Amino acid sequence: MNGSFSTRMLRTIAAWVVVAVFFFPIYYWTSVAFKHGNDIFNRPPKLFAFTPTFDNFQKVFGISLGSGGITVTPGGGNFYMAPRVWDSIVIATLSTVLAVAIATLAAYALSRMNFRGRHSFVGWVLSTRMMPPVAVAVPMFFIYKNFGLIDTYTGMVLIHALMNLPLAVLLMKSFFDDIPSEIDESAIVDGASRFMIFRRIVLPMAKGGIAATAVLCFIFSWTEFLFALTLTTTSVKTVPVVSSTFVTSIGTAWGNMAALGAASIIPAFIVILLVQKHLVRGLTMGSLKQ
Repeated sequence: MNGSFSTRMLRTIAAWVVVAVFFFPIYYWTSVAFKHGNDIFNRPPKLFAFTPTFDNFQKVFGISLGSGGITVTPGGGNFYMAPRVWDSIVIATLSTVLAVAIATLAAYALSRMNFRGRHSFVGWVLSTRMMPPVAVAVPMFFIYKNFGLIDTYTGMVLIHALMNLPLAVLLMKSFFDDIPSEIDESAIVDGASRFMIFRRIVLPMAKGGIAATAVLCFIFSWTEFLFALTLTTTSVKTVPVVSSTFVTSIGTAWGNMAALGAASIIPAFIVILLVQKHLVRGLTMGSLKQ
């Protein structure tokens, strides 16, 4: 009894230590966002004993804390980044919807329909994911320039959807493979069309896989840097790109950068929390068998 209790206690302590190790960088980075400049560079670092300030958030998002509570005032300084967070949200959301929609249709066809060269096509899809983005960044720049897609939402949504499509197709195919094909055959015998089977039977059964795929696509789009840097100029920029603007000739605005970084975690974190069980299912695909 005592041995079992001691084992559980050790496991609990070990689990909390692991959690603390992984979450400490997030806490430290977030705390920097609430520190004055002197506190940021203090030695030894002030982990808890510092006076919080909203100055960094006021410069980056126009958020200030006064006697009347929290107020939001749109700013216009060099470090005002609220529109860039909105750019990232729009691009990540729309590219995720587009990639998942196309991937769902393609993955269902690859999972259920036998056609010549199917396995070779799956291998080709996988090989496109292996291509380094830097190999296509410059060609895509000239293509976008000719079609007038530089520095537009449309251009960024298309390139991010294209970037995530191979992964989305492979993930969704694995989920459709987990759904017994006998269900489709029974529905066909009952007179259902292939599209009706897909829309009313298979798609609801794969909603967990769709959610997991959408989360991964959103995260990859949210954190993508190279295409966002190459294919945008001034009108549209994402958070990873504008983060580099805090490094100036007179130094790095660490407090402002931390404020933007801490706030940029929130959208992706919310999406992950909403579908966390489906995300775990997506990362452990193949556990269900016929």
